[in-house]
Amino acid sequence: MVRVKSRYLLCEINVSDRRDLLKLDDRAVAGSVKAAVARTHGDYGAALCSIRFCVKYLNAHTGIVFLRFHKGFYKLLWSALPFITSIECRGQIIPCFLNCLHVGGTIRTCQKFLIRYNTRQLHQMLPKYKNKVEEKRKIQEAILSCSLTGGGNKALEDELESEEEDDE
Repeated sequence: MVRVKSRYLLCEINVSDRRDLLKLDDRAVAGSVKAAVARTHGDYGAALCSIRFCVKYLNAHTGIVFLRFHKGFYKLLWSALPFITSIECRGQIIPCFLNCLHVGGTIRTCQKFLIRYNTRQLHQMLPKYKNKVEEKRKIQEAILSCSLTGGGNKALEDELESEEEDDE
């Protein structure tokens, strides 16, 4: 048995108004990507895009999207991404562009990259706050409350307390 290999593109949807991200859905993003591939690569690109292309994940709050494409043809999709200038969703045209952050062979590698990317973004944002200790504590509590369930919560709270002691 032969395994069908795919490539996953981790992309970020950039819009001028962050509230427009909540209007997006995966079918609208897939339609815009397919249209861009058809415009740039013609019927050949449109046919390749219909083989194994799909939107595997879309986070409407952060604008992160995972696109799956056949391994041999992912460069066609990648080269068409700069030509997406807007996404039409529910009768509204949302001006945006897609920024490709990572190309991976599995969803898991893309997830690992996304965790590292978000961590770097967070570390770049934290020094900009005026009241660093209090705001850092609030951000860490918000991250803990939304990302952890059950037993791991106690261990990370202890780790946060030890970090605060090191900061002082």
